[in-house]
Amino acid sequence: RICTIITNNTKKMSQLIDELLALSRIGRVEIHFVTIDMKHMVEEVYKELTTEEMRQRIDFQVGDLMDAYGDATLIKQVWMNLIENAIKFTSNREKPIISVRCKEENEELVYSVQDNGVGFNMRYADKLFKVFQRLHSEKEFSGTGVGLAIVQRIMQRHGGKVGAEGEVDKGA
Repeated sequence: RICTIITNNTKKMSQLIDELLALSRIGRVEIHFVTIDMKHMVEEVYKELTTEEMRQRIDFQVGDLMDAYGDATLIKQVWMNLIENAIKFTSNREKPIISVRCKEENEELVYSVQDNGVGFNMRYADKLFKVFQRLHSEKEFSGTGVGLAIVQRIMQRHGGKVGAEGEVDKGA
């Protein structure tokens, strides 16, 4: 039992260290701007993150996503983190719904990932993008509390911004 606890905690610590290293590298990595087919990237990320069984259960909707200009590797990491969160936080729903959309607002492209998951209290929205700030316990949902901080750092490096809206038990 003790060996299992030590092994599990070692794995968690390793994951945390890896994510912290990734966060620190984002500020130093050179950005290579290219045109990105966002719809294709989102669909590929979803396939990477899910199994065939999961895809049977999840209603994954992708709207018309406009192409963007950015670093493809970093933007893929953004999609990985956002879609992975949507999958994780809808995992206890009978029929999970995840929707990815895009609109143009004030001459900026605004991409959104919406889900019908557990949501969160908007009172704590400012904490979502800070390192180690979790709104759900480790027992409820696994994770390190670094993923959204990585998303924010990548968006800042691209001159963009990120935000979140949600309601408890009604999705985000």
